[in-house]
Amino acid sequence: MSRESLLDGAVEHFAKNGIGDASLRSIAASIGTSHRMLIYHFGSREGLLAEVVRTVEAQQRDLLAMLSEKDLPLAEQAEQFWRLVTEAALIYGPLFFELSAHAMQDLPHTEALKADLINVWLPPLIDLCVRAGLPPDEAPAYARLGLAASRGLLFDLLLTGDRAGVDAASDLLNKLFTP
Repeated sequence: MSRESLLDGAVEHFAKNGIGDASLRSIAASIGTSHRMLIYHFGSREGLLAEVVRTVEAQQRDLLAMLSEKDLPLAEQAEQFWRLVTEAALIYGPLFFELSAHAMQDLPHTEALKADLINVWLPPLIDLCVRAGLPPDEAPAYARLGLAASRGLLFDLLLTGDRAGVDAASDLLNKLFTP
């Protein structure tokens, strides 16, 4: 199996099972490979976890970039992005929040992830805020607020399952970004 197919299998495995205390052997068995192949490609269990989170996060940023390139009103872009992100969060959200909790606990395998979970999102979100007409000097604060509030709403969705309530709150949040 290629590194990419192993990573795809691991993303699916963790989405279904969470991270927990699964060993490399059990992860490997679940995705149809050996633990030695995972070590060869990712170095360790922690290296695999980091790559899984980076993959899922990159997919979300690619989605944002794709929607930004479309000739759609920003409100429609935001609505489409939210819809697609919430669908992905229902699958991958537990993995993301579990790894985020690991990062908050300063677990060694998350050291490189800390900046990736926030800082790589800020430039495209700042750009989006500026394109929405917000003052450039305020755009960084709006971008951080939007990222934090959106993740909070995704957390709410995963805990409560209240899609209608979370969507209504997301609509209200988007109004804050309209000058």
